[in-house]
Amino acid sequence: MMRYIGFSTGALARQDFRKALSMMADKPLQAVELSALRQEELLPLVGQLDELDLHQFRYIAFHAPSSLDESFEPVAVELLERVYSRGWPIIVHPDAMHSVARWAVLGESLCIENMDKRKDVGRTATALDEFFRILPNAGFCFDMGHARQVDPTMSEAALMLQRFRNRLRQLHVSEVGAQSKHDPLTLEAVLAFQRVSHLVPPDIPVILESRVEESGIREEIENALQSLSSGRVLAIAGD
Repeated sequence: MMRYIGFSTGALARQDFRKALSMMADKPLQAVELSALRQEELLPLVGQLDELDLHQFRYIAFHAPSSLDESFEPVAVELLERVYSRGWPIIVHPDAMHSVARWAVLGESLCIENMDKRKDVGRTATALDEFFRILPNAGFCFDMGHARQVDPTMSEAALMLQRFRNRLRQLHVSEVGAQSKHDPLTLEAVLAFQRVSHLVPPDIPVILESRVEESGIREEIENALQSLSSGRVLAIAGD
């Protein structure tokens, strides 16, 4: 079964989704995550969705802002309902939801992501349980780099993948270091991810959040695919 793989536009070109799409245009990518990580990016991106050339992608997701002013939350949800109407998964950080129940209007398109060490909520399976209790139709976006940063043994990662297996819609893959930056994959990250790769169904799309130059896209794809393989890694491309 073919695994769809691609990049977040925010990883390739911060705040410039058109540039990011042009960087992906001639690459073997079947997936894309349109990223509005900052509150001020949401309206411009939603407003231009009809103008974007997305024909190469078999899987399209949308990343909502990673933080929201409480007063802007109703506006954000209303804008994201336009994305919901397209049937695309909508990735949301749990701490961005001030009124969690409000987000139920996004139904099964809503995908809640596990968090890194910077966040006070959403870092463990137990913490995520409360959100899924309020939003029973929501899916799960598993960020492998966040999980490894929180628990390098990958035990918590395995628990999340087992508990939320039926909710899993998408993976985020990258190296996440002590400063919580999304960097290119290292051999250590690849080996850590391999320890739980057998818990990820082969049809789950992969979105890379690694901050790479256009020249590094193909190499990072190769490394990400190795991280989801149970086979032995002899080297990381580029090493």
